[in-house]
Amino acid sequence: MILYFSGTGNSAYTAKRIGQEIQDETLNLFDKIRKQDHSALSSERPWVVVAPTYAWRIPRVVRDWLMKTALEGARDIYFVLTCGGSIGNAGAYLKRLSEARGLRFRGCAGVKMPENYIALYDAPGREEALEIIGRAEPAISGIARLIGEGQPLPGQAVAFKDKIQSGLVNDVFYPAVVRAGKFRVTDACISCGKCEAVCPLSNIRLENGRPRWGKRCTHCMACICRCPREAIEYGKHSQGQPRYRCPKTVED
Repeated sequence: MILYFSGTGNSAYTAKRIGQEIQDETLNLFDKIRKQDHSALSSERPWVVVAPTYAWRIPRVVRDWLMKTALEGARDIYFVLTCGGSIGNAGAYLKRLSEARGLRFRGCAGVKMPENYIALYDAPGREEALEIIGRAEPAISGIARLIGEGQPLPGQAVAFKDKIQSGLVNDVFYPAVVRAGKFRVTDACISCGKCEAVCPLSNIRLENGRPRWGKRCTHCMACICRCPREAIEYGKHSQGQPRYRCPKTVED
């Protein structure tokens, strides 16, 4: 079974592509995490977790869900992390997580997809995004083939910089940056409630028709990128910048 977490669609697309190639089912973790649903899941085929890379590691909301949820049946687990650049030393942390859950770690692979973290970076336009996804297709197919054959995903060389980024930088980044304080709504808001509906942590609620953010933000960028009127901004950086949603589906 393929479990995925995806704020703007990159990891959803990757998960569904792998599922398509190995003929395995996919499960979106958004509702599970939103409802704090930790009921056991069972699969006779290896577990595959697909998620974005947050500061060179798996998102903490996904890590926490995995630590509290029993994965029954198959004992092998693979991880596939989408990223705008690199996954750093994420594999080392996922190996420890797997061992803590009594699962056999079968490797972690990175898939470079279009940048979506518009809190800090610029997202590409549609055509550039499609080109990046096109270049990612061989990597996705290669990962799917190895999983389908029951082979481990090959490890990658880890430099000292990777260890620092996944370690010290990640530890500092979360408390310093991953907050909802800079999100704001403009007069373009139509009170549709889309932002409230797509937040995986139920961190947004409408008050007098306007979204208000709480303190449980994970910076998945779902609210700002899925707003139909681009009425949400993050500080000054997002002003005038394109929002990002994966422009490709497995049916394309």
